[in-house]
Amino acid sequence: MGVNRSEDWGALGLVPADARTAASNAELLELLGDLDSDSVVALTGGDLCRTLGGRGRACPGGEATLVDVDLGEALVDGLLHRFVAHLVIRPSRHPGRWWLAANAAHRGPWNIAPRAHPGDGLIDVLEASFSLGDVPAAWRRLRLGVHVPHPSVRQERTAATQVSFGGSARAWVDGRPIGRVDKLSLRVQPGALRVAI
Repeated sequence: MGVNRSEDWGALGLVPADARTAASNAELLELLGDLDSDSVVALTGGDLCRTLGGRGRACPGGEATLVDVDLGEALVDGLLHRFVAHLVIRPSRHPGRWWLAANAAHRGPWNIAPRAHPGDGLIDVLEASFSLGDVPAAWRRLRLGVHVPHPSVRQERTAATQVSFGGSARAWVDGRPIGRVDKLSLRVQPGALRVAI
């Protein structure tokens, strides 16, 4: 039940009565340690829910669309961090190098990774280095997802990658800060989680 271009995704079904509920990316991430392979999470909010077209109506015991979604795993300087929506790395000072691993297209009000699909077995990686003068225009274009293609933005869809940052960049996993980052290895766990939207 993955999400693939030009194909139907998910299946209408009953949400188990004992399903857990998550209203945000962070809440879904917190539940991961308590879930087994048969678990379903009723997803009622957050960037992943919005990317999947959820309207916040899924509830335990009700009917909803069930979708298998990918999970991102990042080994950041020897520590494993999992994410359901995004891993964001930004410079300590502006301007500088921005790096994003996106499983979800949306991040807050922005369509930051318009090609990202949460169930295709790939993570969208965007890397950008803008001059200070280019930053305002780029921010304005983020809401609609028209900041790409752009000559200062590199895009890649991948199942795994490695990257170095020199220790000066800071990282956030699904909105939570995890500190500075030097070396990072990224991989995808395809279809690792079933959500109801």
